Amino acid sequence: MSPVDRRPANATLILLASLYCAQGLPSGLLAHSLPVLLRQHGVDLALIGLLKLLALPWLLKALWAPWIDRMASRRLGHHRGWILPLQLTVIGILAGLALLGPQWLFGSGLWLLLGLLLLINLAAATQDIATDGLTVRLLPERWRGLGNSLQVGGYKIGMLVSGSGLLLFVDQLGWALSLGLVAGLLVLMTLPIARFDERRRLPFQPALAEPAGPGLLLRHYRGLLLQPGMGLWLAVLLAFKLGDALGSPMIKPMLVDQAWSNAALGQLTLLSSLAGIGGALLGGLLYARLGALRALLLGGLLQAIGIAAMALLVGQGAQVGLVYGVSLFEQIADGLSTVALFAAMMRQCRAEHEGADFTLQASVQLLLAGLVGASSGWLAQQLGFAGLFTWAGLLGLLALPLVLLYFRRYGRQPARVN
Repeated sequence: MSPVDRRPANATLILLASLYCAQGLPSGLLAHSLPVLLRQHGVDLALIGLLKLLALPWLLKALWAPWIDRMASRRLGHHRGWILPLQLTVIGILAGLALLGPQWLFGSGLWLLLGLLLLINLAAATQDIATDGLTVRLLPERWRGLGNSLQVGGYKIGMLVSGSGLLLFVDQLGWALSLGLVAGLLVLMTLPIARFDERRRLPFQPALAEPAGPGLLLRHYRGLLLQPGMGLWLAVLLAFKLGDALGSPMIKPMLVDQAWSNAALGQLTLLSSLAGIGGALLGGLLYARLGALRALLLGGLLQAIGIAAMALLVGQGAQVGLVYGVSLFEQIADGLSTVALFAAMMRQCRAEHEGADFTLQASVQLLLAGLVGASSGWLAQQLGFAGLFTWAGLLGLLALPLVLLYFRRYGRQPARVN
């Protein structure tokens, strides 16, 4: 095995796992814990719905991603110079929230809370750009699947800790101690990047970088879009997750209609999330062994089968074993296919353009999937749950010919710097 294909050192894997887990910690708080706590304190549902708007920085981050690639700290290093201050910002905000009582925060201080949560999302989304760029540079092609296993798995673990974990212990430990523990865990997750000597291992290469002046946004993404076969690759990105985006939002409503309780759904969600982490790890290993093309084809096929199999559960909610079997398989397939797709996206990133190139691809992948997902409820009313899941599976299969066509034409061509 050549040195470039050698498995990354354990210290590198720990570094990446810690960074992605750090992103999941505040995300779990926002997505899972706070909606429950706010409602328990009598906050209006319309205001709770505003939490979704706080995720806007994640959707808009492609607008400032090129500057993250261009502007480097001479003292801290390029990506490390962004990650450390941003992660410390999130820690500081969480520590401040822990010191403020929930009675005041969820009452007269609610708008301050929402503003601070928006800052957390802005910092975390920007840190994600730098982290993705660092990941692409640290990992050779063969092991990028493993890197994305750490991304998906670490993020989900972080979300479980601050989502399910916080809800489990907040009544016993109280708001201040529970949130303080989340901030403390984030401090631990910061230690690997604090010890990482990026300036020595990954020196910034200004000759490959564009000047951070007017027009950078257009110049940066124009260079990516002019890569050979990029139009066909964007079609792959748009299509690969459409079936999953169409079917997955209706899984829990289908089970609710079959009298599944909140507790039962919570247990299913927890075990499914763990299965998804396992699928992500499996996806990384398969990517290293099979390569990008076969990993994408296998992941896409299993993903389509998994979402179509949800049609078997319609009217079978009392068959708990069947529900768990299909749900766990679907989550394993989702984790595996996501890792394969993200690793393949890293192949398209140019040197010193890694963060923004990956960010734009991720934004494209989410755009159409989000619109399709928004229509899933209406389509479920028109087609029924069984029809929706069947069509979602067929839609997932339609992406596979695009994958095959792209790799036959352009799969061996590395990204160039324009």
